[in-house]
Amino acid sequence: MILVPLPAPNLDDRRFQDFVDDAKRFVQQRCPEWTDHNVSDPGVTLIEAFAQIADQLFYRLNRVPDRLYLKFLELIGVRLHAPTAARAAVTFWLAGPKEHDVAVPADTLVATSRAGAAEAVGFATLAPLTIVSTAFSKAVSEAADGSLRDHTAELQFGPFSCFSTPPRAGEGLLVGLTHAVPSCAVSIRVDCRIEGVGVDPLDPPLAWEAWDGVEWQACEVDSDETGGLNRAGAIVLHVPPSHRDAVLSETLAGWIRCRVTEPRRGQPFYTSSPQVRSLSVVTVGGTTPAVHAERIDGELIGISEGTPGQVFSLRRAPVVLGLEPVVLEVGSEGGWEPWAEVDSFAASGPTDRHFILDPVAGQVLLPPVTRAADGSLEAHGAIPPKGAALRVRSYRTGGGRRGNVAAGSLRVLKTPIVHVSRAENRQPASGGVDGELVEEARVRGPISLRSLGRAVTAEDFELLAREAAPNAARIRCVPATEPGEAGGVRVLVVPAVADDEDGELPFERLIPPPELLSRITEYLDPRRVIGTRVVVEPPSYQGVTVVCVLRPRLTAEPTQLAAAARQALYTLLHPLRGGGQGLGWPFGRPVHVGEIFAALQRIDGVDLVEDVRLYPADPLTGERGSPVQRIDLGAHTLAYSYSHEVRVSEPWGIPE
Repeated sequence: MILVPLPAPNLDDRRFQDFVDDAKRFVQQRCPEWTDHNVSDPGVTLIEAFAQIADQLFYRLNRVPDRLYLKFLELIGVRLHAPTAARAAVTFWLAGPKEHDVAVPADTLVATSRAGAAEAVGFATLAPLTIVSTAFSKAVSEAADGSLRDHTAELQFGPFSCFSTPPRAGEGLLVGLTHAVPSCAVSIRVDCRIEGVGVDPLDPPLAWEAWDGVEWQACEVDSDETGGLNRAGAIVLHVPPSHRDAVLSETLAGWIRCRVTEPRRGQPFYTSSPQVRSLSVVTVGGTTPAVHAERIDGELIGISEGTPGQVFSLRRAPVVLGLEPVVLEVGSEGGWEPWAEVDSFAASGPTDRHFILDPVAGQVLLPPVTRAADGSLEAHGAIPPKGAALRVRSYRTGGGRRGNVAAGSLRVLKTPIVHVSRAENRQPASGGVDGELVEEARVRGPISLRSLGRAVTAEDFELLAREAAPNAARIRCVPATEPGEAGGVRVLVVPAVADDEDGELPFERLIPPPELLSRITEYLDPRRVIGTRVVVEPPSYQGVTVVCVLRPRLTAEPTQLAAAARQALYTLLHPLRGGGQGLGWPFGRPVHVGEIFAALQRIDGVDLVEDVRLYPADPLTGERGSPVQRIDLGAHTLAYSYSHEVRVSEPWGIPE
């Protein structure tokens, strides 16, 4: 067996001569009258003596392992950031319509399917879900001026017109339900027909909305078999959680509206009103938020020894923060006494029931006792009595980047629910970030010590923004460059998101949620310098489209080679995992056609990259510019892969 020594950390690479040179430069700045820097000078002798001592100290410091280095960081108040957990909205589909409500309890487990040796990724629901049983009760048409007309009785004798002829934007069909269905999926079955030339069944000018008692909220259309009320079929809608029973048209019901919208350019419009013969409504499922973190309840962590500074370890680590408060409970004759978590014992008195949680190590730290200047002992918190049992009421463990699963990945129902047939996440999970590494803390530690919780430099803003939102994938601070924004800074935030199965990253996922931006803004506002204006926003994105022609080797399969080429392009220009180091395409770095050639040539199976064309593109409109050799990016801008085109020609020696 060969023993390989671990590499020694290099916390400071300065040596004896570096210290001597630095000291002599300071002498020239502070004492210009001292001109004799020869080794015979007594002052230089003292400099060299202290440099020798400093060299020995730094040598020994560089031998310190990571565990002790973390302890040094803790002395200055720097702790490793814990991982954050990805979140996803999970929809539970019923096996069939039910005449009673179906309850999905909190902490219901769903997971991805296992693929080979890879472990499944599990999620737990955060809140209970009630899938409310409902039925059709009223059909009311709404004119463009807001007037209502009840058509419920007409359904018994024949069809009625949903809208006027021809329909006008703003008109609507209101469907009343016997009960409001917040966070549920409903199927509205409509027997309808339309006379004359209708609309595009794949893109009808209709919007489905739910009434929350104050205003109409948008519903998500899961499927529409009617093609925009063109034929008989079912429309499955996902109703927002704010849906409430309300009185409209003198009827108390849960109201859903189908509203005619203004047609977009090139979108066909109704020439006559749809005719509705019958309506029926059933609840088919419900949606609730879930998180990539398992909940642990009532874990006993040990017995108190009655001494200060005790440390107890949890069985599972790391601990995911931000979902619910972690409460320590101490057993006593009267039951379990709750103790509150604090960031520091500095402000804790002798009777304060406080503790500190180290989420990365999964440790509970109890208050210490320190010696005051007069020699007396000072307690920084209460100490559990000897023999008292300690337990943590609940905590969640898990998190990390692996929780950013693609849409439709969460399909395994680990907790059986009566009447529920399957579960799925209709949107990809996002927000999962791995815990901070020691190397990253080494960089952050000196910056944190220098800034002392105040944002002055760009590095300070990035550091504090990261503390406020550890679930953000990238944070960049740049000075405002507009003429009227002097003295301002922009904090650019890129959320942690997942790609589609083909490697493409939909543009809408790069927009950070408003609550993330608000949390960073509220955290930075009291820490900024007075007079500094801070804008927290997403960066600008420059779409980049690559059109290329590849010549394959004889053994390469063209379809697989084209897919690998597209994957390589999406990876290279990825805002989170692109660039030369795989840490995301750098802000403001131009995109050059030579890098595209190099990335494509490295693909296994490519014999020759015959042609590469680089196009700037607008990711919102899809408009493509003229081919260029280089695309320059602004300081606020990231590259974004947009709709690459790869053509694989015949191998050499085979005529095309």
